[in-house]
Amino acid sequence: MKLADTRAVITGGASGLGAATARHFRDNGASVTLFDRDAEKGQALAAEIGATFVQVDVTDADSVRDGLAAARAAMGGINVAINCAGIATAERTLGRKGPHDLETYRRTIDVNLVGSFNVSRLAAAEMATNEGTEKGVIVMTASIAAFDGQKGQAAYAASKAGIAGMCLPMARDLASTGIRVNAIAPGIFATPMLLELPEEVQAGLAADVTFPKRLGDPSEYAALAAFIVECGYLNAETIRLDGALRMQ
Repeated sequence: MKLADTRAVITGGASGLGAATARHFRDNGASVTLFDRDAEKGQALAAEIGATFVQVDVTDADSVRDGLAAARAAMGGINVAINCAGIATAERTLGRKGPHDLETYRRTIDVNLVGSFNVSRLAAAEMATNEGTEKGVIVMTASIAAFDGQKGQAAYAASKAGIAGMCLPMARDLASTGIRVNAIAPGIFATPMLLELPEEVQAGLAADVTFPKRLGDPSEYAALAAFIVECGYLNAETIRLDGALRMQ
């Protein structure tokens, strides 16, 4: 599949990794529809790059169905879904204030894991109607926390490990339909949330990266997502993108 032939839905597309991916895909001729809860940022970016924006809650089935219908109408179909929507929480299993808040845990799993599955399953149904042997590509966003999560990351690591764990069975489920499924596991990236930290904190995080000793650039995530789309033999893989970082 060539990027110029891509009709991509990108969740979490208003900022961070999703926004960088949307820019990269549009720069290379793809049609793009952004899904995000932030209508102001989503509409502004869509207008800037020539994309479509739909306000979508990835955890809600009806919201995603409506969003996909709008994307299909705008682009003439859907053959790529990239899941970048997610939240990060930091709370220990047992902290000074007591046990980990259960609703926070549930919300993290719901947005990061259930939301990714919800979008992927419904996007797959759209892709199944496409012509040709390869009908579509799904890209999910895991994290290196799925493999070496740190203190305070029980909820986040569990949600991202779930994405890594469902990549293979989902690829097997969709093989007969002609849909490939892969995931990217980013390390420490210069996203808006991380860039809000003091510079000395950012420098300390970068120092732990093996090489190159810097934060990842969202454009590098976008480039890998594009490679996954175009490399027809790449399937059922969770690819670490982390400068060889192994978190302590």
